[in-house]
Amino acid sequence: MSLRRAFVAGWPVGHSRSPLIHRHWLARYGIDGDYVAEPVHPDEAAGFLAHFSERGYVGGNVTIPHKETAFQVAVGRTETAARLGAVNTLWLEDGRIIGDNTDVHGFLANLDERAPGWRTGGTALVLGAGGSARAVAYGLAQAGFDPVRVLNRTESRAAQLAEDLGGPIRAGSLDRVADLIGEADVIVNTTAAEMAGAVPLAIDWARARSSAVAADIVYVPLETAFLRGAAERGLRTVDGLGMLLHQARPGFERWFGVRPEVDDALRALVLADLGT
Repeated sequence: MSLRRAFVAGWPVGHSRSPLIHRHWLARYGIDGDYVAEPVHPDEAAGFLAHFSERGYVGGNVTIPHKETAFQVAVGRTETAARLGAVNTLWLEDGRIIGDNTDVHGFLANLDERAPGWRTGGTALVLGAGGSARAVAYGLAQAGFDPVRVLNRTESRAAQLAEDLGGPIRAGSLDRVADLIGEADVIVNTTAAEMAGAVPLAIDWARARSSAVAADIVYVPLETAFLRGAAERGLRTVDGLGMLLHQARPGFERWFGVRPEVDDALRALVLADLGT
């Protein structure tokens, strides 16, 4: 069997842990394959993604800022990708490029693993309204939460997200966190303030239900101020590393034919690489 190769494309892409994750699985399952990082300038993204098979790839992942370009390149799209308007995983079916967005799967699977029994329905609170917030809000709606309140500093962005996705998703200003946090059964931070070195969100955790689950999609740092505050209040907390690991599974299965496991060994490997 010839070597099967997959990629992650982005600009920049050197920070990506995807090669580490997929090469770990390739070695674990004894698969003759490889997974490499491809720095692709935005001006070249459409051409690269539309012709990846000519470069010897069976498929790949797409990260910032190419997810919308990948959506346009894909001839076929999963329902999730179609709803989110963004693709992060590509593969070939009968010579056609198919696209999926596995961020939703990664987010939900991470909570299933780290906070069993979290799918209680009820109210969810999503902080931020960027691309990740779209995946998180959509996933929470799919998991049966109603309402899913998306709060953002620029409320118009939250309003656009709610209009695009519809259903139980409602928009509001980030200024309303204090008023709404007491109603929430799940609270998710999708902002990257701490990762960017900015001041963390100011949240009065005393108002939150101690039975709620708090999740952060950031994994650098692994324990954010958001999660520390929630833990001090007694909430169950879920860091963002698991979302990264779980979102990688569907693509690996598509390209290499094995459904890989997310286990402690993989988590430890990535944490060591992060210097945690």
